[in-house]
Amino acid sequence: MQQREVVLDTETTGLDPASGHRVVEIGCIEVIGGVRSGAFFHSYLNPEREVPDEAVRIHGITTDFLKGKPIFAEKVDDFLAFIAGDPLVIHNAGFDMRFINAELERLGFPALPFERAIDTVLMARKKFPGSPASLDALCKRFEIDLSARAKHGALLDAELLADVYLELLGGRQVVLALDQKNAENTRTETESAQSREKLEPRIFPIAPEELEAHAHMLAKFKKPVWEEYS
Repeated sequence: MQQREVVLDTETTGLDPASGHRVVEIGCIEVIGGVRSGAFFHSYLNPEREVPDEAVRIHGITTDFLKGKPIFAEKVDDFLAFIAGDPLVIHNAGFDMRFINAELERLGFPALPFERAIDTVLMARKKFPGSPASLDALCKRFEIDLSARAKHGALLDAELLADVYLELLGGRQVVLALDQKNAENTRTETESAQSREKLEPRIFPIAPEELEAHAHMLAKFKKPVWEEYS
């Protein structure tokens, strides 16, 4: 059975939950065997505080927009049900995990273990030492379409990260290799079939004694059927 993982991203009111900053958006994408399944969780959240202008400039989510949106307490059960006990794929995992855990602990839920997180920043730095490891940079490296990303957004960023994660795992390269192997197998089978079609017919001459034995056998039949229709 292929492993289920959850690609997760958040948007927040600031950089530090210890300073009272809160989560304003959560986006999660289900990945099975390194490939997006189509299942997702997404919610905007009322942070019960103002969203500073510097945060709005990053994600475009304003205080007015979040009025009337659910608070984290109203979505926590759905969120926890979606992520279940599966690994969490996060870009710069320490940031998002701190915010998620601050929200959980505020409601009396246990914190998520940091060991659950797969940090794609660390993966990228290991795979491409010295190269930029931002989500934008990785999307450009892997030629993933960024045209919809005018600003940060948790669900969109989770979708992009799911594609980046596949690339970091070597996903497309593996698929291409399998396709090439299948093509080679098909070509070999076709060539083999064509070779069989070109074979000359084999002729087996009948020996005189075999003809004599056959005539002797036919002489034993009385009124054979084939003579009635000849």
